[in-house]
Amino acid sequence: MRTRVIVILAVLAVAAGAVARADRHEDTPLRLAFSVFPMQLGDFQGFQQPPLSERVLEVLGLDDYISRAYSKDQKNWLGLYVGYWKSQRQGDTMHSPQNCLPAAGWEPVTQGLLTFADPRNPSGPPLQVNRYVIQKGLERQLVLYWYQGRGRVVGSEYWSKIYLVVDAARLNRTDAAIVRVMRNIDGPGPEAEAAAEREILGFVNVLIPQLSTFLPE
Repeated sequence: MRTRVIVILAVLAVAAGAVARADRHEDTPLRLAFSVFPMQLGDFQGFQQPPLSERVLEVLGLDDYISRAYSKDQKNWLGLYVGYWKSQRQGDTMHSPQNCLPAAGWEPVTQGLLTFADPRNPSGPPLQVNRYVIQKGLERQLVLYWYQGRGRVVGSEYWSKIYLVVDAARLNRTDAAIVRVMRNIDGPGPEAEAAAEREILGFVNVLIPQLSTFLPE
């Protein structure tokens, strides 16, 4: 019982601190705008996608975003979306792809976590991101997504929320981004899925270090 009381008091103290700072101007470091994000990432050449509509931007409450396609050979395309929020205090929060993809007609076939070496520090702790295979009709796609900001790459939505509360109290910051990378799976079976994963990981390994220069640590 004593341990439970201590835990509850600690949680209340953190929450009270976050609420107390809710109306303060956040100490978000300066950052580069995504308009100057590189079109060339390693062997991948980028192509601008149509901009999001004003209605979508209003619903999402984004402060900046990327919507591009990247390819090595102009045949096999990777879709990149990054949505950035400078602050999540006033009701503008990150929208999970778990909600958006079914609304677009895509249904999850498999879901789990993908673990790989951090390209920014290969000898350090590995990164873990969400891995989905989705399907619409006969078409399948591999999707990786994660939350990035304030020096972290986080796959778990649960831990993303915890870090948000902690950093709001500790750093007076709630800025963050959601990153989603998608690629068609060219054919049925595990071999086609494995090929899509190899290419998407190759892209992610050059993407994450670049994003770190556009998302304040």
